[in-house]
Amino acid sequence: MESLGAFLKSRRDRITPADIGLRTYGTSRRVPGLRREELAQLAGVSAGYYTRLEQGQAETASEQVLDALARALQLDQIETVHLHNLARQSAMPGLSEPRREQPHPRVLALLKSLGEATPARVLGRRGDVLAWNRTGHALVAEHLAFDAPQDSARRPSIPRMFFLDPLVRELYRNWHELAQIHVAHLRLTAGRYPTDARLAELIGELTMRSDDFAELWATGDVADCTVGTMHLQHPTVGSASVDYQVWLQPDSPDHRLEIFTPNDTSSADALRILTHQVSEQRSPDSEYARNSRLTLRRAQARPRGHQRSDPQHKDTRDAAGHLGWDVARGMGGD
Repeated sequence: MESLGAFLKSRRDRITPADIGLRTYGTSRRVPGLRREELAQLAGVSAGYYTRLEQGQAETASEQVLDALARALQLDQIETVHLHNLARQSAMPGLSEPRREQPHPRVLALLKSLGEATPARVLGRRGDVLAWNRTGHALVAEHLAFDAPQDSARRPSIPRMFFLDPLVRELYRNWHELAQIHVAHLRLTAGRYPTDARLAELIGELTMRSDDFAELWATGDVADCTVGTMHLQHPTVGSASVDYQVWLQPDSPDHRLEIFTPNDTSSADALRILTHQVSEQRSPDSEYARNSRLTLRRAQARPRGHQRSDPQHKDTRDAAGHLGWDVARGMGGD
């Protein structure tokens, strides 16, 4: 997925001599950032050893050397962790099929305890949706079936949705900002789990199918994804700004519970409307449900092949179609 040498080169290209106070005396340079020998000198290692390390010819590097390189490259904490993860890959076996992911009962109990007033979802290692509450589903993926996470073969993949689903792209007003975060976090995950064949397949697929993903992946950026803001243009409740925060799970360290809270008063109103609509669609005694059942019974009672041209018949067929769409999205009841 990514080698230690490739990451070192991408970070070396990012640092200019001026960033570290290195004088170049006006000489022309063929590299965008630091030369190998310059970085080696800053890290206190020989130029030959660093060259072998970047080219994948050195077996490993000590933690002291890696920390020295991290300081010279001005890596942040997450980038330094990623650097150490990549250095351990040489001792690991090749790709293997990971075990099927299942959310731990305790995180499902926590998700249930949030109720429907707080949109939330449980994400797996590769960004697959393992579970969500109905408001979380309605907020970020109401065009998909609510029960999709229960089937591992059709679980929604957040990275695939983000880069390959045009409806999801239209949902986010700050799509490019969030896309950068998604790719940087996926790179961090790839460093943590270098033998995950499904993860390698995901990265390969997105690189081939999405020019945006390929361009962002080529930057080499790495970051964790714990807090942030999503600016939405929601098809049901309109404009809303929602903060997300991620809770790591002790029972399953590579699973995350992600919750969404409103960023301002108008967004809080939008989430209340969304919560109310979800509740109305679930309740068997709501006016929405009663009207839907009545419409469906009327539509089913008409003889097959019987055609009417009056507007009332058209309205009945249209309403039945909308009900079928609601059921397909998993919003017509449990």
